[in-house]
Amino acid sequence: MRVNNQSIERDILDQLKQIEAEHHVKIILAVESGSRAWGFPSKDSDYDVRFIYCHEPDWYLSVFNNRDVIELPIDDLLDINGWDIKKSLVLLKQSNSALMEWLASPIQYLEIKEVADPIKQLAEEAFLPLASCHHYLSMAGIHLEKISQSEQVNIKKYLYALRPVLCCHWVIEKECQPPMLFSDLLNTFLSEGRLRDDIDELLRIKQDSNEIDKVNRNERIETYLSDEINRLSLLLPDKKMKLENEPFDCLFRKILK
Repeated sequence: MRVNNQSIERDILDQLKQIEAEHHVKIILAVESGSRAWGFPSKDSDYDVRFIYCHEPDWYLSVFNNRDVIELPIDDLLDINGWDIKKSLVLLKQSNSALMEWLASPIQYLEIKEVADPIKQLAEEAFLPLASCHHYLSMAGIHLEKISQSEQVNIKKYLYALRPVLCCHWVIEKECQPPMLFSDLLNTFLSEGRLRDDIDELLRIKQDSNEIDKVNRNERIETYLSDEINRLSLLLPDKKMKLENEPFDCLFRKILK
């Protein structure tokens, strides 16, 4: 899937090429994360570009730890940052949910497929359902707490609470990484009913509004969120052992070669 604005996509690709030239790296995968990848951007949503990159082999042969993150200054339109492949593989072993979502993003800007595909395959093997559930329930709880503190609510806070609840539901039921698109989660678990109507209305409003726009509190959505967080917390999957180091070391060596 591509972004709708070709001019923005060209700007993003130009920025990524500049990063490669300035930092002497090769970008393996660059994707969209956040609300655009989830399928519910506002009119003024920025572009959250995330990437995984690799240095030349000699860069890793150092007595000292080098910086393993590249971040560009954030502006109103673009938020671009990435992680080194070694850092990424360490986090992959931990089933880091942010990284897992990057690898599952439906919007890709750059991809070296012969390198990215083995990383994605290893991600499937490294996925830890319990760690994923803890992440999503924590995110849902944080946003629900923020919702409860004011009479009017930023629209995206409801969606940012609903999506992780549905992601946790997905992980508990299917024991795999949930889909990025919010619509896939909704159609699986909330295909119809008054609650779905309320959520569809929120999505419609968000599409035509700005990031800071607010709506009145919705008791039905908040009750659902609270009940689901409590219910899912009692259904957490059993702990799964992490993979051994060797698959990650082996893939790292292959990528450097």
